[in-house]
Amino acid sequence: MDTAALRGAYDRLLDVAARPDLGEAADGGWNADQVLAHLLSVDASIAAVALGVVAGSRPTFDNRISLDPWNLNWIIAEHADRADLIDHVRDQATVLCDIADRLSEQTASVPVPSLLVSDAELVLDQPVPLAGLIDGLAEDHVPRHTRQLLDLRAATGTVPPAALPVTPVHPGL
Repeated sequence: MDTAALRGAYDRLLDVAARPDLGEAADGGWNADQVLAHLLSVDASIAAVALGVVAGSRPTFDNRISLDPWNLNWIIAEHADRADLIDHVRDQATVLCDIADRLSEQTASVPVPSLLVSDAELVLDQPVPLAGLIDGLAEDHVPRHTRQLLDLRAATGTVPPAALPVTPVHPGL
């Protein structure tokens, strides 16, 4: 698989996450640490799925654990500060991309039973090719959370509202 787009998406996200002007979500949504913890959980899950497929098992992907507040708080507590979380996200993204780079076309096409929930609503409950899970990170998931982090900047008043797209952001994948 080609992971150039995913690596680029993570570079953009990590640049935004490192900004010192990230505030709290105006709508009571996730803060920056919770977004980063969510990404760690999703990436570890998809990496585990990919390794499971390579090992010959037939794993499933279910994103609900990556949305669970207790789990997110546990992940955050395991890190010294946001810089430590950012470093772990960077490392985890590298691991995931390195795994994906080595997937054969046949392995990448293996259907993975997947359950995706976003904002307490079922988004997907059907098999998705392994490559689709990984590509979905680059095409939607990581950019969506980058936008979410940028919105935290807007909440602090550091970015003029006109500079922000009006696309709603929902935690997902």
